Amino acid sequence: MTGTIRQVWAREEIPDGPSVFLAGPTPRAAEVASWRPEAVGLIAARWKGPGPLTVLLPEDRDGFRAVDYDHQFAWETAGRAAATAILFWIPRDVRTLPGFTTNVEFGHDVTTGRAVLGCPPDCPNPERNRYLRHLARHYGAPVRETLPETVAAALDLVAATAGADTSVAERRR
Repeated sequence: MTGTIRQVWAREEIPDGPSVFLAGPTPRAAEVASWRPEAVGLIAARWKGPGPLTVLLPEDRDGFRAVDYDHQFAWETAGRAAATAILFWIPRDVRTLPGFTTNVEFGHDVTTGRAVLGCPPDCPNPERNRYLRHLARHYGAPVRETLPETVAAALDLVAATAGADTSVAERRR
């Protein structure tokens, strides 16, 4: 039986309990499709937990963009800090999904033991992911090449912490 998935979007309240933060480049133009709906579908299909899993999406539920960037930054920082697993998917395209902010976030989160890196070798600019792959391996973070494999690795991290306290309140301390 598949468990329940809760989607929490940018600047919405982050609930307690197991969660996966979907980190990676966010489209800035309407003609560029987000990779996150596919990731949510894969997570929903694979989640077998006894309770709900929250998927934290740093995009806007209704396309509304934050007027004050500080609110978005604060939410993303809190979401990554609270997440049981931080799934980084970087289909690097320097024209449409450059992921420059993602580079900084990954460098910040790679040492937490909760980061998973996904870098497709067939993306437009795979050479731009070389350093991130090296950094991940250096710190022992899982590195995957497909979105399904990256989702599986993130859910493995969630399952591995099932016996540990995964509450937001504990992570924020």
